[in-house]
Amino acid sequence: MQQNVTPRRRPLALMTRTRRLAGIEVRKGGLAMMTLALGLSASLSLSAGPTSAQGLFSPAVTVNEDVITQFELEQRALFLSVLGSAKGDPVTEARDDLIEERLKRAAMEEVGLTLSDADISEGMTELAGRANLSLEEFLSRLQEAGVNPETVRDFTSAGLGWREYVRGRYLSRARPTEEEIERAMGTAGSGGVQVLLSEIIMPLTQENAAQVQELATQISQLTNADAFAASAAQFSAAETRVDGGRLPWMPLSRLPGPLQEVVLELEPGDITQPMPLQGAIAIFQMRGLREVDGASARYAAIDYATYAIPGGRSPEALARAAELRASVDTCDDLFGIAKDQDPAVLFRGSAAPGEISQDIALELAKMDPNESSANVTRDNGQTLLVVMLCGRTSEVAAAQEDARLAVANALVQQRLNAFADSLVEQMKANARIEYR
Repeated sequence: MQQNVTPRRRPLALMTRTRRLAGIEVRKGGLAMMTLALGLSASLSLSAGPTSAQGLFSPAVTVNEDVITQFELEQRALFLSVLGSAKGDPVTEARDDLIEERLKRAAMEEVGLTLSDADISEGMTELAGRANLSLEEFLSRLQEAGVNPETVRDFTSAGLGWREYVRGRYLSRARPTEEEIERAMGTAGSGGVQVLLSEIIMPLTQENAAQVQELATQISQLTNADAFAASAAQFSAAETRVDGGRLPWMPLSRLPGPLQEVVLELEPGDITQPMPLQGAIAIFQMRGLREVDGASARYAAIDYATYAIPGGRSPEALARAAELRASVDTCDDLFGIAKDQDPAVLFRGSAAPGEISQDIALELAKMDPNESSANVTRDNGQTLLVVMLCGRTSEVAAAQEDARLAVANALVQQRLNAFADSLVEQMKANARIEYR
């Protein structure tokens, strides 16, 4: 028999990494909670439709003699609609979620797992914070849309409790070995990890911020590769748009540190939440992940250059960037082009990967030495940057404790998710579920 599991508070950073088990992001590739405030304001007019008082608490589904009422079903469907996280019919998704929650709560009750009011309130506050709202503001806006606060509380407590249950039951089996961590980081002699991604990079200015953020949220909710590729062709500013945003295989270690952790949590077909860059929003879709023979290099420093062109992404500026890129073979050639110009036009330097702006680091990750791109902007979109990779300096020592911890946490989370999904499917197969 499973021993009782005592819930423990965890730092917000870990709660964020485990958001799927916490019930805060139930569907992969779902709504970017960072932009939930926009979704709420756009959805406050939604309603679940009229329900007669007589049928308000009539059974909608019975799960092992545990009743899900019509009221609960309508509330959850409305909640998912307001959040914008429903991929299909909100009522169908709400029904599936509530059935799984009943089974999860039964499993938690068997081991005596309970959450304190403080734990639940903290979870609700975190959920509100993803919308940049206080808990009071969050609940108030939901109430305006017809969502009862108890619906939010039930949703949060079930997700948090299930996360604690899964960790208590499977954590010892989910911890990776040192060899597995090294292999994932690409530092083991037996192999490295390569990823196959597609990208959409959309420039962001003060004028188009709301429109781009809304579009990015919609793209993050796509469910297939063809739709993502079509969106990349239509909306992406990156050069990969001509190939549906598809990037070639690349070592995981080339990606910026924060993106490595996000990518490790993805499965093929998954789409990230919109990721803010300086002057842009990026969205990625995982197309594949593989291990290869030989260790992937890790880098102590990246040598690169940027050349600033006025005019942002205007036709004239883009034409000037294309002309410049065609005329240089190495980074040193840029010094001749920038001669007698304002020194601020050209930057050439070397920095540790974590010290480079994430949008520039992302461009450099795609390049071999002396390759360049013109996807980055500055000054609220008014300046176009030609970014050029000059070279990479490999690390001699691979000991980076923060990076190891991030990779280990991501591997643990992948395995916990797999264990949890398998357990839920098993419980559903053994349950008596009656639809009314």
